[in-house]
Amino acid sequence: MSEQLERIECLIIGSGPAGYTAAIYAARADLKPVVYTGMKPGGQLTDTTEVDNFPGYPDGTNGPDMMVDLQKQAERFGTDVRFGYATKCEFSTNGEPHKVEIDGNKTVLADTIIISTGASAKWLGLESEERLNGFGVSACAVCDGFFYKGQEVVVVGAGDTAAEEATYLAKLCTKVTMLVRKDAMRASKAMQHRVENTKNITVMFNSETEEVLGTKGVEGVRVKNNKTGDMTDVPCTGFFVAIGHKPNSDLFVGQLDMDDVGYLLTKADSTQTNIKGVFAAGDIQDKIYRQAVTAAGSGCMAALEAERYLAEKEA
Repeated sequence: MSEQLERIECLIIGSGPAGYTAAIYAARADLKPVVYTGMKPGGQLTDTTEVDNFPGYPDGTNGPDMMVDLQKQAERFGTDVRFGYATKCEFSTNGEPHKVEIDGNKTVLADTIIISTGASAKWLGLESEERLNGFGVSACAVCDGFFYKGQEVVVVGAGDTAAEEATYLAKLCTKVTMLVRKDAMRASKAMQHRVENTKNITVMFNSETEEVLGTKGVEGVRVKNNKTGDMTDVPCTGFFVAIGHKPNSDLFVGQLDMDDVGYLLTKADSTQTNIKGVFAAGDIQDKIYRQAVTAAGSGCMAALEAERYLAEKEA
């Protein structure tokens, strides 16, 4: 006789703000959610030293502490939080439970699945960048720009995201230097004009980051001109990498609809994917806002939709 597989009413893959918020709502609806944390419990926020823009923390907090708070709140309502990650998914199209392989050696059945695996910021791959991540190095101007008010910062990137981050930072900082690897930006013309018309933004073309300078915090950036080979040290206290994000969706290729970059596509005003009973919340399906509070909101939506889906099946 084959071993009976564990049956889970609501399986949540991922443990960032979207995953834990989904768990809170699912647990309160008595869906007995199980969260598999992934290899990085808490997600991207565990790399964030200071969080000042999440509601409910009047004095601010830090990313790791906030994720512990969210986990405790989810567990208080009965969420089963497990360390582990999904290695294979077989989504059902006929109303049967979905099969999910965990850690490559265990298979569970899930009536509903909420995918909240997030997206990972792309980095330059420098040792100094990694060492100072969270101490002046950031991949989110909206998240961290406030901490550099009245200071000089550097933004790396040439697309719309980099242009948006630079113009946002220009409202707070005395000077913003953009480092563009080629001899032209690839941002839309409208965004390029916005950069050009912002007086305190300087664009350095044909420029690549050699090293982020500083020991305990960012003090500057060593820049190489890839045409001449000349080196320049640009003083700054903040270094923002804006070369894009990669959604953590490789596991779902060929089964769930996604855009050309890999973000999961959901129905309008919904977190429902193209597979019934499978929902997506947070940065895995949001390439516009990418904030902890919007991720949490979509996690709430996913749990409510999972509850309604199960109720309709039982009716």
